[in-house]
Parts: sequence; C-alpha cells; structure tokens
Amino acid sequence: MAAFVAIDFETADPGWDSACSVALVRVEDGRVAATAQRLIRPPRSKFAFTHIHGLRWQDVEAEPTFGAVWTDLRPMLEGVDFLAAHNAPFDKRVLETCCKAAGLEPPGLDYRCTVRIARAAWRLFPTRLPDVCRYLDIPLRHHDALSDAQACARIVVEAEQAMRPATLPPPLARAKTPRSGVATGGI
Repeated sequence: MAAFVAIDFETADPGWDSACSVALVRVEDGRVAATAQRLIRPPRSKFAFTHIHGLRWQDVEAEPTFGAVWTDLRPMLEGVDFLAAHNAPFDKRVLETCCKAAGLEPPGLDYRCTVRIARAAWRLFPTRLPDVCRYLDIPLRHHDALSDAQACARIVVEAEQAMRPATLPPPLARAKTPRSGVATGGI
C-alpha cells in the first residue's frame, strides 16, 4: 500500500487564500501513522462560512498565519506518494494559493480525489463526503477538518483493499485546478 497524506482545509471566505483550518492524516501501510490539525489566521477578518464549519474570527485571530502553520506541518509529507482529499481540486487550489501568498513552494505531489475513488470503487452517487461515509460506516463530523481528513484517509484505504491499487483513478492532472480567484467550497 502507498504512503499518503489525506488533507482537508476549511476556508473563512470565498478567497482561495482564506484557509482558517487544516488537518493532515498520514497513512503508511494502510494504518494512520500521524495526524495534525491547526487553526490558521486568514488574511481577512470577515468570515463568510461560519455557518458551515462553525469557526469565527475570534477563534483564529491569535493563531499563526498559513506560512508558519505550513512550515510546521510540511514534514508530514516527507516520503509520501500522494496527497488525498475529498473534492481534491478544492484543497489543491487552497494549498497552492496559500503557499504562493506565503512565499512558499507548494508540494510537488500528485493529488488523489476520493470523490473519483468512491465512484470507481463502489459506483456511488451522490458522492458528497457524508454520503460516502454513510455507505462505508465511517464516523464523520462534517466540516471539522480533522474528521474530514480522517474520513478521506479511510476511503482511500478501503478502496485500495476493495480494488487493486493500480485500478484506482489516476491522479488529478496538474493543470486541472479552477482558474478563478474564488473558492467555491468543498463537498
């Protein structure tokens, strides 16, 4: 089995640079090897998505910025084969935009999307994260970054067990991230 990190972001507003929470779950040999969750002070104090994830400016105003958080978390990616996320184009774009804003190099890893994986492995529709978790009996506190990343990690592991890893959907094409400057939210 591949070593990978499942990642999930929550954003404060429609800007791709507005990460306010991130979680990583590192998986090695099909088992969780490490987890991390951090709050992030986004570049703007106005929160548009509190109704989704429950986070407010008051929760993050004393937290470090993305650059400091990512410098601390990036070692979790060492030696992994890919990043996984549910609706991976969203998390990929948030990570790339936040890295660019912080003057950091984004990771040069492939991304695997658990929406695509769930459709290929179990022919599931709809494939929103709560739907896939319900099908696989995975506990979920949707829009809690750590819970979402843990669920994503379990989806990849269960799919690798259900299918030959070589038959999992290919990684996202590197040029397939949305081009607009507005985050449209995760699934």
